[in-house]
Amino acid sequence: MMPAMAEPSATEASVAARTAASPAPPPASVASPALRTSRALAVTGVLGLIVLGLAWELWLAPTGQGTLALKVLPLAIPLAGLLKDRLYTYRWVSLLVWLYFAEGMVRATSGRGLEVPLAIAEIVLCLMLFAACVMHVRARRAAQARAA
Repeated sequence: MMPAMAEPSATEASVAARTAASPAPPPASVASPALRTSRALAVTGVLGLIVLGLAWELWLAPTGQGTLALKVLPLAIPLAGLLKDRLYTYRWVSLLVWLYFAEGMVRATSGRGLEVPLAIAEIVLCLMLFAACVMHVRARRAAQARAA
């Protein structure tokens, strides 16, 4: 006799429904060149912003006691999702990046000395990250439309 199986809980059922509703990303071996390029650019952009933010606030042109280095902590959150190629992460990173872009614009126009080129580097990295996220989302949606 087989033991009676317990019915799945509501939480398990909702997780299963969400997993079934959101298609898995294509494996790296079959991902298009646009997907591979955009993923590499997005990860590079996030890592670049983290390194730049830490170097800027701790060594290159520190402001105060280096507490502004904490501004890079929110960038560590999407890194795992980008590495796991989660479409939702690309979408919300494309919104988050504008906070860092705004900071770069303010510091580029109001700063002096080394702060200006660092701010311009931040702006360039933000634009690269945004473009990579948009490119990735569009390529994934096009691939899903072709598959359907």
